[in-house]
Amino acid sequence: MPQLNPNPWLLYLLLAWLIFLFLAPNKILGHTNLNEPNTKNMKTTKFSWAWPWQ
Repeated sequence: MPQLNPNPWLLYLLLAWLIFLFLAPNKILGHTNLNEPNTKNMKTTKFSWAWPWQ
């Protein structure tokens, strides 16, 4: 049964996991959030909802 022979697919599996484990997190974490909230300039007001069914 050729599925039990690890020679053709084991190397590709290991390389794919190495790419996912080492390269992908660096690229994902390299992005910064451009719209970070600034708490000093934000207005904090109490906002009450008036639901029509209450």
